Amino acid sequence: MSYQERGAEKACFARRSFLALIAAATVGAAVRPAGAGEPMIKVHKDPNCGCCSGWVQHLRDAGFTVQVDDASDLPAVRKRLGVPADLAACHTAEVGGYILEGHVPASAVRRLLTERPKALGLAVPGMPVGSPGMEGGHPQPYEVVQFGPAGRTTFMRFVGKETIG
Repeated sequence: MSYQERGAEKACFARRSFLALIAAATVGAAVRPAGAGEPMIKVHKDPNCGCCSGWVQHLRDAGFTVQVDDASDLPAVRKRLGVPADLAACHTAEVGGYILEGHVPASAVRRLLTERPKALGLAVPGMPVGSPGMEGGHPQPYEVVQFGPAGRTTFMRFVGKETIG
């Protein structure tokens, strides 16, 4: 085989390899699960809390990747992250540089990550009946509060997992 033939063979092999890589990347992108481009949510929760586990499952069902940290001292976690005491609920999470406190619906999390407001995070104070992880009974209306250095505002309103007004 001549020098020129070997060069042409190497170039052909390189083109085939490049095309195979492009095809593999395209197929991989087509089968990527929902939420694959979103950051992982790290949830700090009491290991014995059923409603916290329900909220984690709600996030997973919505396509989020969730890492659970069974924390023995949640008040210390909240203090470290800057969660105001009056917004405290039963679990605290971190995602994309934000804090999530309580039973924040997945749709609010997704909006937070899309809009990226200047805030520390979102909270659902208390444990409203019907919120994700607190299903059962007659769902109560509740607000998702955006909080941070600029103060607090209502981010979204819900009854159960459904957005209202």
